[in-house]
Amino acid sequence: MEQLIMGAIAAGSMFAGLFFFRFWHQTRDRFFLFFAGSFWLEALNRIALTVVDHANEQEPLFYVVRLISYGLILAAIWQKNRGKR
Repeated sequence: MEQLIMGAIAAGSMFAGLFFFRFWHQTRDRFFLFFAGSFWLEALNRIALTVVDHANEQEPLFYVVRLISYGLILAAIWQKNRGKR
């Protein structure tokens, strides 16, 4: 059951990434590209958690990937707000 839920989360993250990638393609705004990358990293993280034997979300490697993913979101927001000044 856990693998099914992880697969659904990964598929949703991939779809969200494609959604933001489409907006980046139309506008060429890096904000959308950073968000797409963040969601794709999260999807890959969920896939890795499902595929790797005895994987645990509390292992540091999976937290580093999440940290990078959330860092991309923060960088996108910072970059977008910096341009308004």
